Amino acid sequence: QLHLVESGGGLVQPGGSLRLSCQLSGFSMEYYTIGWFRQAPEKEREGVSCINGGGDSSDIADSVKDRFTISRDNAKNTVYLEINGLKVEDTGDYYCAAISWRLSCSRGAMAVLKRDTSNTYVTTWGQGTRVTVSS
Repeated sequence: QLHLVESGGGLVQPGGSLRLSCQLSGFSMEYYTIGWFRQAPEKEREGVSCINGGGDSSDIADSVKDRFTISRDNAKNTVYLEINGLKVEDTGDYYCAAISWRLSCSRGAMAVLKRDTSNTYVTTWGQGTRVTVSS
């Protein structure tokens, strides 16, 4: 059974950086497109970024593209989300998820996920890691 575990969240001051990790178990990660989502307090969950199985195609939401970077290390079965210049509004729970083969993770994929309010492209969720940005 596919299992995703996030880590790396915590309390950070504004302007700081974090690297979130998403480790997959149960299957080899190279077969899965992985997405990162976040949910701020009292807001809906939103897609942040995705990366395909080979790591050669990715997309990132316009709202965070200057500060967020997604990468993966298939040898470690891990996908990373690096966040720089953290802002208070980045506070929330961050989730990684396996994305259905029906969605190609290329430019425009995050716009598709944004419209997919029922998260029909997500096949498996991780449990989330909390990021709190506060001085």
